[in-house]
Amino acid sequence: MATKSNTDIIRDGLWTNNPALVQVLGLCPLLAVTSTVVNALGLGLATLLVLMGSNLAVSLIRNFVSDSVRLPAFVMIIASFVTCAELLMQAFTYELYQILGIFIPLIVTNCAILGRADAFASKNPPLPALLDGLMMGLGFFVVLILLGALRELTGQGTLFADMHLLLGPRAADWTLEPLANYPGVLFMVLPPGAFVGLGLLIALKNGIDNRMQSRRRSQAPQSASAGSKRVRVTGQVS
Repeated sequence: MATKSNTDIIRDGLWTNNPALVQVLGLCPLLAVTSTVVNALGLGLATLLVLMGSNLAVSLIRNFVSDSVRLPAFVMIIASFVTCAELLMQAFTYELYQILGIFIPLIVTNCAILGRADAFASKNPPLPALLDGLMMGLGFFVVLILLGALRELTGQGTLFADMHLLLGPRAADWTLEPLANYPGVLFMVLPPGAFVGLGLLIALKNGIDNRMQSRRRSQAPQSASAGSKRVRVTGQVS
């Protein structure tokens, strides 16, 4: 299998094949914990680290694992990295770990991570696999942050609330309140609001893609033979 160029890998992860907006994978944690930016940051960082580590490890062992045990081996690798992320969160961000709860261990079952391990890392050298994990993780991470910011702002009227749970006491005063006396919209904090927010982000991406395609078509140079036709003549012409 030919290795994709670094540019293609970056474009796929961040935009063209974004795991959240295009592949629509990992929806369970994506929709469940994005009620605030800090929750999205915590889950996004954990997912990013697991995706990078598992892609690298799978690529390193790709020539030594038979097809019969390939998927179980991948799951064991992913579970090991998830356990490391879970222990790190328990040690350094315990309160945030308690808030995220079961969704940290559920990273093991994230289809985006297992899918990249099987579809890309198992077929490519370590460095492209690591870059693919980084870009796919960043694509997922950015969507988490945008969705968390959208839901927190519309639901509570704040941004970056409780950032000390992730970054320590120095971030205790980072809370922004762009909308004074904002009553809040409970719907956006609840799970249905997550579906609405994700739908808006997907619609925004599709709209940008459609506009870019229309612009490329309008700027495409016209064929030199436009306006003329070749006529194929068979037989004899008198």
